[in-house]
Amino acid sequence: MANKFNSVDNRTRNSVSIFIIAGLCCFFYLLGAWQRSGFGKGDSIALEITKTSTNCNILPNLNFETHHGNEAGIFSDSDSKPTIYKPCHHKYTDYTPCQDQRRAMTFSRESMIYRERHCPLQKDKLHCLIPAPKGYVTPFPWPKSRDYVPYANAPYKSLTVEKAIQNWIQYEGNVFRFPGGGTQFPQGADKYIDQLASVIPIANGTVRTALDTGCGVASWGAYLWKRNVIAMSFAPRDSHEAQVQFALERGVPAVIGVLGTVKIPYPSSAFDMAHCSRCLIPWGVNDGLYMKEVDRVLRPGGYWVLSGPPINWKINYKAWQRPMEELKEEQRKIEEVAKLLCWEKKSEKGEIAIWQKSMDTDSCRSTQENSGAEFCKSEDADNVWYKKMEQCITPNNNNANSGLKPFPERLYAVPPRIASGSISGVSVEAYLEDNKQWKKHVNAYRKINKIIDSGRYRNIMDMNAGLGGFAAALQSPKLWVMNVVPTIAKKNTLGVVYERGLVGIYHDWCEGFSTYPRTYDLIHANGVFSLYNDKCNFEDILLEMDRILRPEGAVIFRDEVDVLVKVKKIIGGMRWDSKMIDHEDGPLVPEKILVAVKQYWVGNSTSG
Repeated sequence: MANKFNSVDNRTRNSVSIFIIAGLCCFFYLLGAWQRSGFGKGDSIALEITKTSTNCNILPNLNFETHHGNEAGIFSDSDSKPTIYKPCHHKYTDYTPCQDQRRAMTFSRESMIYRERHCPLQKDKLHCLIPAPKGYVTPFPWPKSRDYVPYANAPYKSLTVEKAIQNWIQYEGNVFRFPGGGTQFPQGADKYIDQLASVIPIANGTVRTALDTGCGVASWGAYLWKRNVIAMSFAPRDSHEAQVQFALERGVPAVIGVLGTVKIPYPSSAFDMAHCSRCLIPWGVNDGLYMKEVDRVLRPGGYWVLSGPPINWKINYKAWQRPMEELKEEQRKIEEVAKLLCWEKKSEKGEIAIWQKSMDTDSCRSTQENSGAEFCKSEDADNVWYKKMEQCITPNNNNANSGLKPFPERLYAVPPRIASGSISGVSVEAYLEDNKQWKKHVNAYRKINKIIDSGRYRNIMDMNAGLGGFAAALQSPKLWVMNVVPTIAKKNTLGVVYERGLVGIYHDWCEGFSTYPRTYDLIHANGVFSLYNDKCNFEDILLEMDRILRPEGAVIFRDEVDVLVKVKKIIGGMRWDSKMIDHEDGPLVPEKILVAVKQYWVGNSTSG
């Protein structure tokens, strides 16, 4: 009998043990799943956001729809109402905070210092919304925008008078027309580019990225586009009113910039071609300081085009109304510096001269050393933000052209900087995985915003571009992306962006961007606010985004949920409609997507 009871007791204990073990297994399985999901950071907020809400404002024509089963709700971390930002006075319609004309005039005119970036102090920043001018309309779609700009968007006629005989721009009814002419190509940019293409291999994808210094209204860049060459154009905000604004209204990559005393905000060995068409830059002065800066950003094997004075001075000195000896000396200095930089003159025909930078970096270095040239001592030639230009030659990176493919193969080939291990912490495998992730992210964006690559958005900005995966995944002849690498980013990846055949710029988002208001159709902000948390005010960054975003333009934020909750509250007072959406991998991922659309409104004379 005792054995019988013991047997029953043992069976009971075994059953309890099995139940306990099974329970523990389930518990640890669920715990592991929770940890793998990453859920836990701001989980109470995440739960709130994944609830269904009918409070989401969606602009019908954008058709912003989540691909998840439910709409993500709106969660506020505070009962207080958002700050309502009022319109700025209409005089600020074309305000450029770091190139403000009145502030510029307080700086020295020597070496174009007054045309460089001079940003306002924190106490002087505007905390209002920059108004669009009366009658503002959405720009024409590309390629019509190349040739026509609505007058109301940039109502400035001075260039139509100043450049009338040079075929830059004409005023016709309620639009500006751009015939494609320029100071050095009155017959049109196409014929001018044909001349260059007889020397430079533009057609085969070898030349993909170009730099246009002193670009005017960027007709050179506009007509290179159909040849699969993307030009980064810059010009100062000067007496030629709104030239960069016209370039961006046309749908051409451009920024406000100048060759002055500070290095231009591009990485070394970035461009396949650099160009100056009567850009009025004094190339020969200061022992060729500006030519040395172009050499820094020009790849080995890259081309430099100079058209206009002093080229062909023997024929044109009278027309240019300049002394023959002065022009002769100017060209002598240019030729002397070009030789020092190992640039070989490939052609001089009419008023166009073309040089090619040597690809034999070792032989060039030996020649330069024998000439007593001074080399820059900085170990990082890409560390250029607010750094003064130096009277030295930047040593060529031996990896700069090693294995660089022609475009479009270049877009997804492993960039030389990554293949050589030049970007610390970024392996070939990490690069390939990054591409895979961005294809996935962009596919999710296409489901949220079904017109993202329809041609509705021409000028696109990626505020934190990383390796350029977003731009690569969006690549289309209908659009271009300004890939911004923040100066405080953990890794300096802008050189990689250029090696992929894309363009971009360095920038600090605590300051105003070097562009006019209303110049971008779509802005992508991946991790920007986590990056700048405690660096500067979210409000300042968002107001700057509002300044450069066109009315009815869109923004895609991708960031941690707690950060986006703060962002959503601020933009609630900025005349933006917005909606929070789950990560494409599901509601348990703490990273979320916030989509927003800027409402259409214009200023008036009573805006305060």
